[in-house]
Amino acid sequence: MDYNTSRFLLVLAFALGTLAESPVWAQHAVHVSPATAQWGFFASDAKPVLTVKPGELVTIDTICGIPEMLERLGAATDDPIREMKEMYAKVRVEDRGPGPHFLTGPVAIEGAMPGDVLEVEIVEIRLRSPYGWMMIQPGAAALRDEYPYLREKLIALDLRKMTAEFAPGISIPLHPFFGNFGVAPPTGRLDSGPPAYNGGNMDNKWLVAGTRVYLPVHVPGALFSVGDGHAIQGDGEVCGTAIETNLTGVFRFAVHKNKKMLWPRAETPTHIITMGLHESLDDAARSATREMVDYLVTERGLSRDDAYMLTSAAADLHVTQVVDGVKGVHAMLPKAVLGSGK
Repeated sequence: MDYNTSRFLLVLAFALGTLAESPVWAQHAVHVSPATAQWGFFASDAKPVLTVKPGELVTIDTICGIPEMLERLGAATDDPIREMKEMYAKVRVEDRGPGPHFLTGPVAIEGAMPGDVLEVEIVEIRLRSPYGWMMIQPGAAALRDEYPYLREKLIALDLRKMTAEFAPGISIPLHPFFGNFGVAPPTGRLDSGPPAYNGGNMDNKWLVAGTRVYLPVHVPGALFSVGDGHAIQGDGEVCGTAIETNLTGVFRFAVHKNKKMLWPRAETPTHIITMGLHESLDDAARSATREMVDYLVTERGLSRDDAYMLTSAAADLHVTQVVDGVKGVHAMLPKAVLGSGK
């Protein structure tokens, strides 16, 4: 079966309301269950649900939402909603949190050790459901004082057009990505709510299929987990949510030995991206800038002065999100200015 035929069958299966199986070319698949997901945290001592070799492809299903809310708003009960219900029914309250996210994993990568860097290639992202949802929560997000009430909204997703039908006459092109993925901390548990040195809830809309994300490794195997699917989000995520949805991702991993890195970085087909994370937006901007300077010095051989000036001349600072406690700023440098587009 060629690739175009495979893609057609996946789309047809979705349109018929069935769940597409993992691509035949993926060596491994992880589906969602209480045994394969962490609720609200990354953990240094978590038992891997799967161990893969570098270079192997793994398909990972994810869920995102509150099942009763989705059904109340009119979503048909599909496999992701059934999986959410199982999580609520079988995961003890004391085993949840402190964050709200369902994270599928962790997946261990053979050979990854503390002091290495894990490369996560996002090969493909697929929608699992024909709906997304948004929420305004009282006392949260950018305009918390102006929106002191709860508002929930279900949004139809059109797979054929790849659009979100937000309201009559308002259609938004889909740009699916995972808001939350990362590796385990060196010790204990790390809240999935704010982003951190391990990646986590970065909510960076540029980390789409075709992107490679680089994360510092803190425990043997790295222990990669992923969740918080988004159909589309603007830089800032100002109301507190993107259009949240259920996604399937296909990932390939590589391990870079003894490569010093403190914060997440990414490479898209067109840009180098560095991340700045801090409670202060100013400090997040400084961190993203400093990380870009460090990249240009260590990876491109520039002097620190030239790296700083090139960042000023060619890189753009974007506000990633302002709603996760720890705010995010990311710097984007076009690869074309670095010569040969690499």
